Amino acid sequence: MTKLILADIQPIYRAGIARLVATEENFRIVAQCSDMERTLHAITTFPGSLVLIASSLRPEWPRVTTILESAGSSGIAILEDSESADFYMKTGLKGVLYRCSTGSLLMECLKSVAAGRLYHPVLPETTHSPSEDSVGTRVRDRLTPKEMRIVALIVQGCKNREIATRLKTTEQVVKNYLRSIYDKTGVSDRLELALFTLHHRVLAEAATEMGHLMDREDLARQHAMAKELDLQHPDGSYALRAD
Repeated sequence: MTKLILADIQPIYRAGIARLVATEENFRIVAQCSDMERTLHAITTFPGSLVLIASSLRPEWPRVTTILESAGSSGIAILEDSESADFYMKTGLKGVLYRCSTGSLLMECLKSVAAGRLYHPVLPETTHSPSEDSVGTRVRDRLTPKEMRIVALIVQGCKNREIATRLKTTEQVVKNYLRSIYDKTGVSDRLELALFTLHHRVLAEAATEMGHLMDREDLARQHAMAKELDLQHPDGSYALRAD
């Protein structure tokens, strides 16, 4: 049984890998980490593991590879589509995998590294140019702005209640929108929707852009509310203008 440690800031991506690995008898996930402090602790706690580490966690690779070697573990970097694999293969890692890679490529990588072989990354051609991703483009164009907002929040790992609060609507309305989104994307649940979005660069970029837009809107609302307040009390409460 090969032990796996998953280290990635995106809970949806970790959940997707966990679901895929659950179908394999020879692999078992022993830890899921969202930051490097927990990741390094997990590496020392579970020696002899395969460790998938996302580059988005900004690890100090020389230190990480030293700790991996001390623990008898093998490291695999998860890269964003725009990153070059050359640097990572020179740091002592045993494999490199792109975030957009399919489930079959993920398992191919895990099995190769578990068998003691180096795994060089495969970057699907559809990720080289956004214009080549016809599926992602078609889905993006079919989704309404409201649906895209929901997709963006799903990718961030938000639950229906959080989405409803953020969009100032009800959970039932969110569920109704989700059914429409599932029909347009051909997926059956929120996890598949998130992974589908991440695997299609055009759609992922649209979701990211929408997420930034919502953040700016929230910030603007906060500033507008602050202008209506006269002063802040020492305890953090506010008093409205007397006039």
